[in-house]
Amino acid sequence: MKTLILNMLAKSIAALQDRVSKLDRQKLIRNIMLPLSAFFIFLLLWDGAASHIDTSLGKLPGPVQVWQQATNLVAEHERERDKESAFYLRQEKRNAIKLEADPDAEVKIRPYTGKPTFFDQILTSLGTVFAGFMLGIIIAIPVGIVTGLNQSVYRAINPIVQILKPVSPLAWLPIVTMVVSAVYVSDAPFFAKSFVTSAFTVMLCCLWPTLINTAVGVSSVNKDLINVSKVLRLGWFTHVWKIVLPSSVPMIFTGLRLSLSIGWMVLIAAEMLAQNPGLGKFVWDEFQNGSSNSLGRIMVAVFAIGIIGFALDWMMLMLQKKVSWDKTAVLR
Repeated sequence: MKTLILNMLAKSIAALQDRVSKLDRQKLIRNIMLPLSAFFIFLLLWDGAASHIDTSLGKLPGPVQVWQQATNLVAEHERERDKESAFYLRQEKRNAIKLEADPDAEVKIRPYTGKPTFFDQILTSLGTVFAGFMLGIIIAIPVGIVTGLNQSVYRAINPIVQILKPVSPLAWLPIVTMVVSAVYVSDAPFFAKSFVTSAFTVMLCCLWPTLINTAVGVSSVNKDLINVSKVLRLGWFTHVWKIVLPSSVPMIFTGLRLSLSIGWMVLIAAEMLAQNPGLGKFVWDEFQNGSSNSLGRIMVAVFAIGIIGFALDWMMLMLQKKVSWDKTAVLR
């Protein structure tokens, strides 16, 4: 009897292991193998098509040529950082000699003004898009809450939103440039005008999805929760903080994710025209350069833009999962 029970237990464990192994294999295939296979097919199609496309700068670069340009950009960044370190080291040595001769001597450290590298331009673009995105949030969420709670305000604001929402960044940019040039006047500006222009252009284009989704989320709050708030006689701010916002989080974050994606797309065009030293300017400079490596370097920038956009959306999704009370309502 004991042997029979042990045999049955061993069979059950083996069956469970087989089941777990099968589930693991399915998960591995679904989450890793399928995306890798699709990416590999994409590379093959790209490589085959690139060899048959001639441009004014030569053949369209394939995956190998683009990878080579990516490694060149990394090497350029490392060389620039070495130059920067050597620049500051020379100043430190010169100042040390000066102080040794005269302890009261005034010494200065001049900032390094070398050419920004590809990775420096990525950081500039990230800073610019977050500045514009945060400005958009500051406007969109409060206006969206008020709009969702009051039908009169909704009717008043909705036509304005629908008119301004589809306006292209290329249309906003000249207006923003002229306004910034007229208003942002300083002998020693804290931010460059190109940065301010790009950030405000991003703000004007990316705030609408957050505003609309916030208004929809607020207006869709469960009526039972609203009745509970009335029974408890909650104040307006308490009602918004305790009832409205927690219920609207999924819709608000859907708007935030859309806004951030739009802001990242808008930024590249804005930087091209405003000459803000980010990825947009990198693409424009390479296009104007017209060397045999320009197309490959532009395609490196294209992939960098796409990967960063994917990472930004994933970060917003993780943040939504952290703050949302209803985990099942989080869009994947």
